[in-house]
Amino acid sequence: MKYYVKKNWKMIALTTSFGLLCEGIYVILQLIMMQSFDAAIHLDFRKFLLWTAVEVGGYMLYLTLAAVEGVLEARTIRSMNNQVRHDLYLSLLDKTHAVYHSQDTGEYISWLTTNVKQIEHLAWAPIFSCVQQAGLIVWCILALISLHWLMLVAGLVSAAVMLVVPKLFQKRMERLGEACAAAEAEGVSKLKDLLSGFDVLRSFGHADRFLNQGDAVSDQMEEPNCRRSGTQSSLSCFTGFFSVSLQIFQQVVTVMLAFQGKIILGAMVSASNLTAGIVNGLRTIANHRMSLASAKPYFKNITVHTDDAQAVTDTGLEQVNSAITVENLSFQYGEKPILQDLSLQFRKGGKYALTGPSGCGKSTLLKLLLGWLPDYGGTIRFDGKDAKDFTPEQFQQQMSYIEQNVFLFNSTIRDNITLGETFTDAQMEKALRDSALIGDLAAMPDGLDTAVGEEGGSLSGGQKQRVAIARALIHDRSILLVDEGTSALDQKNADIVEKSLLANPELTLILVSHHLTPERKEQFTRVYDLQPAVVQPLAG
Repeated sequence: MKYYVKKNWKMIALTTSFGLLCEGIYVILQLIMMQSFDAAIHLDFRKFLLWTAVEVGGYMLYLTLAAVEGVLEARTIRSMNNQVRHDLYLSLLDKTHAVYHSQDTGEYISWLTTNVKQIEHLAWAPIFSCVQQAGLIVWCILALISLHWLMLVAGLVSAAVMLVVPKLFQKRMERLGEACAAAEAEGVSKLKDLLSGFDVLRSFGHADRFLNQGDAVSDQMEEPNCRRSGTQSSLSCFTGFFSVSLQIFQQVVTVMLAFQGKIILGAMVSASNLTAGIVNGLRTIANHRMSLASAKPYFKNITVHTDDAQAVTDTGLEQVNSAITVENLSFQYGEKPILQDLSLQFRKGGKYALTGPSGCGKSTLLKLLLGWLPDYGGTIRFDGKDAKDFTPEQFQQQMSYIEQNVFLFNSTIRDNITLGETFTDAQMEKALRDSALIGDLAAMPDGLDTAVGEEGGSLSGGQKQRVAIARALIHDRSILLVDEGTSALDQKNADIVEKSLLANPELTLILVSHHLTPERKEQFTRVYDLQPAVVQPLAG
């Protein structure tokens, strides 16, 4: 929280300057109102009209400045929210492949939506309000001391009491805030799962399960928030009791001074407003302090800040010129072994196929080569250099990966192929031809600018795979890893794609396939047939 306040201190200072000026004008208006009522009490109509006119002009200035302050505050909060989201994106990029996929996408969406809005509600808005209320308190104290020192003493007593009370509840509000954040993240994850299974439940006639689970998730999300709001409301009433008591005390002091002729009679009208400004300001700050305490858990997911992020300028891993060597490679998911003492080699420009039954580790091997699964035994070397000395990002500067379940962004075919980069027409045409996508585009009215829909929903499975292959080819990676990447293609298009990949002498191809005919096996430099890892029986 402090990081963003420091980063945006100029905008915050400008915004709060207008807020403090507004509060100062408000207090001055209270003093003007005293003079106006005092003139009325003494039946001085001319003086009454004069002070009333000044008061009207003051309120016009006050409202104008308040409007400017509101616009500035909205813009500052917008900027801070965007910075929080940007740092959350950086924090996600900082995660390893395994850690990123250990949590549901719905939870990350909750971080970027619900959590950011909670930060705005519980942190940003209270920060601005606290500064304004602090300014109001100072202005009110100055106004009271200008009337009489006893009124200041009463104000300071009020301040002391109102500053002590909220400290009694700060830790409790922090715990309630943590419970809310956890419940919201878990609820979003469950809602995503429920909505994803909507068609399954409805097709099997389980609408009641959809409703019951939806209601249960809703209440699970609302219960801790209700507890926090109820607790905060009860604590506000508790502090409100002290607030009212202190206002009555100040009112008694004001009346006594007025009866003794030490302050003008008109002060009896507005002095209570000045006292209320102090006490209510302290009460508001007290509530905001509890709010700020409950906002802290929403910042815990930010592990990287923009100012701390460093761009990788040195790739470190040069282009593979000889071979990728796997030596005595072993890997397991939890207690389940997948690969055991696997040794093989992929030479530059070679074409390799990985075959074997399901569960033998074909896809896992590709992910190990990509650096996504760092906790393995044995060694993976790129031209003799240990892969553990480099980052997955450095591997991916020369690798492309095509998996069976292709993901497409909800944009156009062109954007999904280029990913925002610029390529020549010749490069695009070659990628479209070698991926066998060019025939599909001819039947589409918008061609490359055809919208693919959410997750590529407007394209067939084969078309999605052809887009993914074109994306890999146009980015000209020297190593292509394909995990059943042509499984959705008909035989004719699969042959076109694979013929193109096999004919590229500069491309190192590693392709996973469950079934290869003898004729197709002959087209590869080598076919590695993987077998499931042998599970050793427990002794005894």
